[in-house]
This record gives sequence, structure tokens and C-alpha cells, in this order.
Amino acid sequence: MAKIMPFTHPSEQEKCPECGSDLIIRNGGHGPFLGCSAYPNCHYIKALKSQGDGQVIKVLEGQPCQCCGADLVLRQGKFGMFIGCSNYPACEHIEQIDKPDETVIHCPQCEKGKLLQRKSRFGKIFYACNQYPECQFVLNNKPINGECEYCHYPLLMEKRSSQGVRLVCASKLCGKQQT
Repeated sequence: MAKIMPFTHPSEQEKCPECGSDLIIRNGGHGPFLGCSAYPNCHYIKALKSQGDGQVIKVLEGQPCQCCGADLVLRQGKFGMFIGCSNYPACEHIEQIDKPDETVIHCPQCEKGKLLQRKSRFGKIFYACNQYPECQFVLNNKPINGECEYCHYPLLMEKRSSQGVRLVCASKLCGKQQT
């Protein structure tokens, strides 16, 4: 595992124009920003300028880029945190922090791919085929290997409600509860 070191942003040495204290990186609801270290006595803040695809938060020491060998950095983008090359835009290598869990369940639509657990931009979990965009199969509930006893569809899904957990056919045409 790489050691995470604080990123030394050139603006960290800046002084607050209102009180003369040091400016430090702080995290807010809309991402990181520079704020006065004398807060709450001084309320000065300054936005961090975006560098290409995301704001640099930390440098990952001892973890070189697979493409060009430069250091990898932790960045904040519009879809959350990710790891990217410090040599951007010359090298556009990126990695996800949370890799999706691949299930052993095969996609019933294309029969080539497997279903992956994904997260929507609103944080909701769903399951989709890893052959996207060729196959656009999506489930909002957890898939379970099994066959529907009514229509013989090769996939069931787990539905949770106030009555408990129940298995339901994943086919949109059937949708019957299994016994």
C-alpha cells in the first residue's frame, strides 16, 4: 500500500490578506478550499484552482504511474475521489479508488458478460453488465443465481421491504415472487 503524504500546494505558503495568518487546505461540502488558520476569528477563504480533470489532494509516494512512471496523486473530481497521474495532461492514466465487485452471475441478456455492482451518481447501488455499452442490462436489486419457477428466466433478484427479504423473478415480464 502506498504511503499518502500531504500535497504541498504552492498556495499553502500564502498568508491571509485580512489577518496575516497562514492559509491551509480545508475540506468543505463542495470540495477542498484554502482557508485561514485563524478561523473562527478570521473567515477568509479562497477557492483552489482546478488542475485539468480534478484538484490534487495528496501525492501517493512510492506508487509510480503504470504508463509513464510519474508519481500518482489523489484527486477530487466531479464524481468524487480518484487516483490520477501527476503528469496530466501528457499522461491521462486514472484508477478508481473503489473498484466494483464482480459477481459470478452471468448476464441473462448478452450471456457473455458478468454482473458488476455499481454506484450511481446519487450513491444508490445497482447491478449492470460488464459488457456495457454493447449490453445495457441493469438491475436495481441484488441478483441471485437461480431460475424462476414460473417463466424459467435464469435470474432472480433479492427484494427487501418492511415484510423482509424475498426472491422475485428478474424478468420485467414475469416479476413473480418465488416460494
